[in-house]
Amino acid sequence: MTFYLLLLHLGGAIALLLFAVRMVRTGVERSQEPALRRLLRDSKGGRIRAAGIGAGVAVLLQSSTAVGVLAQGFASTGALGLETGLALMLGAYAGSALVVLVLSFDLSLLVPVLLILGALLFLKGKSREPRQLGRILIGIALTLISLEMVGQATEPLREAGALPQIVAYLSGDFVSAFLIGAGFTWLVHSSVGSTLLIVTLCARGLVPLELGVSLMLGANLGGTLTAFGLSRFGSPAARRLAIGQIGFRGLLALVALLAFHLLQLEAVVPGTAAGQQVIGLHVAFNAVVLLIGLPLCGLAARWLERLVRAAPTDALNPLPEAPSCLDQAVVGVPALALASATRELLRMAEIIERMLQPLMELYETGDVEKIRQARRLEEAVDQAQSEIKLYLAKIDYTREDEAQRVQELSSFAINLEYVGDAISKTLLKLAETRRDQKLSFSPEGWRELNELHHRVMTNMQLALNVLVSKDRESARQLLVEKDAMRSAERESYRQHLGRLRTGAAQSIATSNIHLETVRALKTINSLFASVAYPILSETGDLLDSRLAKGPG
Repeated sequence: MTFYLLLLHLGGAIALLLFAVRMVRTGVERSQEPALRRLLRDSKGGRIRAAGIGAGVAVLLQSSTAVGVLAQGFASTGALGLETGLALMLGAYAGSALVVLVLSFDLSLLVPVLLILGALLFLKGKSREPRQLGRILIGIALTLISLEMVGQATEPLREAGALPQIVAYLSGDFVSAFLIGAGFTWLVHSSVGSTLLIVTLCARGLVPLELGVSLMLGANLGGTLTAFGLSRFGSPAARRLAIGQIGFRGLLALVALLAFHLLQLEAVVPGTAAGQQVIGLHVAFNAVVLLIGLPLCGLAARWLERLVRAAPTDALNPLPEAPSCLDQAVVGVPALALASATRELLRMAEIIERMLQPLMELYETGDVEKIRQARRLEEAVDQAQSEIKLYLAKIDYTREDEAQRVQELSSFAINLEYVGDAISKTLLKLAETRRDQKLSFSPEGWRELNELHHRVMTNMQLALNVLVSKDRESARQLLVEKDAMRSAERESYRQHLGRLRTGAAQSIATSNIHLETVRALKTINSLFASVAYPILSETGDLLDSRLAKGPG
């Protein structure tokens, strides 16, 4: 029983480690995603610059996998070339290795400081940025705590009867150990988390150097398998980038594994503690991958383009058919019919998201085919709205709350259709105008548009959560974010007018496009936020009128 309790403790510690690493990454993504996307999109200008940007973003996100996902998205839209993307990923691997190195130090004295500051920022922050900074600090603290928990949980395992035999077998069978490290990393989708776990086990004396190196190199391969798995159904450009990662990091991991064990290099590894030796080898390996890979990026890009050929444009299906969620058989049962209509609204919102998500890339590239595909999606939005409206009209409701819900769903469906119209008839048209007139936004104006777009995408997800859950606090938060969007819009107008007064040529040329885009994004955000009004009106959190009381 004691052995099983120890395994339970270890499992909990590993789960906390993986959760904490992800917590840091999501905090950075939510607070800095527009800036990160801008960095990755602007990584052109040489392999060394791209590698440096990749390393920096990987340090911020504590994940080379997350950098890979973003890079694949840009590669798919044509905003990131294959050669640049490969250099970016080589830098990201070096950056994630540095994260492992820093977190492997004894930073236990920082834990209470990080927890206190993180909790204060998260609980008392008035806007998204300080709250997400609090999330990041708490995530780092939990990472350090989880590593200590792993150490405590593994200490008694040395006495377990079967464990020395397993360790001895895997130490002799380095291929199996390599595959286990790769498989575990692929399973948890975090090479940083799995490598930290391996280093901790080595530092506690539970895993010897030769086994730790096999597992660590396997973890490096596993990180590339994660990216490859995510690209299976992606564009040819995304698949090329994923295969290139396996070719560089995965192949060199296999070469390093064979060299280490067949040449018996463990005797020449500097250091005396296994944990320090493994972390040193991990950093050195990724540095070597960077140094070897950078000069070969151009050759690899040409080879990958021949290996993975793009399908003809005509063969692409931009609008895969999805079955309707409207179940005609339950129209006579209001509860089931309303649930069915809600699911169809979510499907309709997914189509809207596919139109809105790549907007900034379309503004930058002006890709004719992708704009045409986005406009085709509007047809599906219009059809879904019409079907939802007719379906709701058939529901045989008898209670007042059911009638109210029918009205809410119908109103939100209309608002989603308006969003589709705003994207197709305003934003995509502005993207075409910028492309046709060969205009460029000022760096400040482009940053503002990206940040506003990011706010709208985030608030869309919050609105859909409110639609399903009808949660009062989430509805209040949605209206808080609506006010924040209004303030951001005013600030963008103010800064844009300031640039016009200084005579900034780019701002003058793109003034109409900039201002119309800001106004359209604000309108779209308001349409999403409308889902909160019925909930807050019902709970008494919303006044009937915003007008102040008149004199007398």
